[in-house]
Amino acid sequence: MFNALKTFLSELGADAPRARPFEAADYRLAAAALLIHLASIDGRFSAEERASLQRTVATRFGLDYAAAQQLIETAWESEREAVDLYRFTSVLARTLDEEGRRQVIAMLWEMAYADGVVDEFEENVIWRVAELLGVSTRDRVRLRQDAKRAAEQLPPGPWSDTESKSE
Repeated sequence: MFNALKTFLSELGADAPRARPFEAADYRLAAAALLIHLASIDGRFSAEERASLQRTVATRFGLDYAAAQQLIETAWESEREAVDLYRFTSVLARTLDEEGRRQVIAMLWEMAYADGVVDEFEENVIWRVAELLGVSTRDRVRLRQDAKRAAEQLPPGPWSDTESKSE
């Protein structure tokens, strides 16, 4: 009887989509989805943002290129399905300690500065995520300053010289 049930369940699963290697409760998936949300909030997803996303996901989570790509693809899907930020911030708040939550805010600021322009939508998303994660205003501002300094030390990107870089 157990074998019959097992066979029945496996047959049901044959046409089902394959399981995600990064599950919904994985803090890496939640963080990557927030990075994608932030990068696309202004209606543009530049080459700089794509490169920053790949680099950040690979280095911060210790993933090789293929695993980082898989995480990014899964995060895109999760971000498209999400109705609000709480879906991701609740995972992060449950699984990360205070320093880990600050690191998520640091990653968001890095992503915001990836294209050389931090717009008001990006600022607002980071402020809301920081509030939901319990990251203080003081830490959020300090992390922004750190990200800005780091971005200023990078060679100039392909963005236009006429485009103003906001603080």
